[in-house]
Amino acid sequence: MIKGHCRGRRGSVLFLIERSTMKKNKREKENYLDRIPKINDKKWELDDEGYVEVTVENTGFYNTIAQKFFKKPRFSFIKLDQYGSCVWQQIDGKKTIYEIGQILKSAHKGAADQLYERLASYFRILESNGYVIFLKEKEG
Repeated sequence: MIKGHCRGRRGSVLFLIERSTMKKNKREKENYLDRIPKINDKKWELDDEGYVEVTVENTGFYNTIAQKFFKKPRFSFIKLDQYGSCVWQQIDGKKTIYEIGQILKSAHKGAADQLYERLASYFRILESNGYVIFLKEKEG
């Protein structure tokens, strides 16, 4: 146990934050580009132009009210751009984010500018919205 010179309630709060920070630093650090994404049971299809269109069901209490009273649609259709469509089609549960980036770079020359920063940001958004999950290791 780590002892600190803390006074009052604020001191003890700072002490707890310091301990939790120390625990986080001891975790094994993982390279984000080595993560393996997999599509999380979302329905999608290619349109006539070759772009991916993801179908999302609007569920939940407020969406149900909006559907009944304001005639809002039950499903939303999200059309991805050329880069997003290229990335989405490569997500198969086998390729890492780095490998997907290499494919994107070779397919679209304009995507090379800050490629991996943008790709990591894109995958964080996909993960936070529940479109992809990350596997622990490559599936055979």
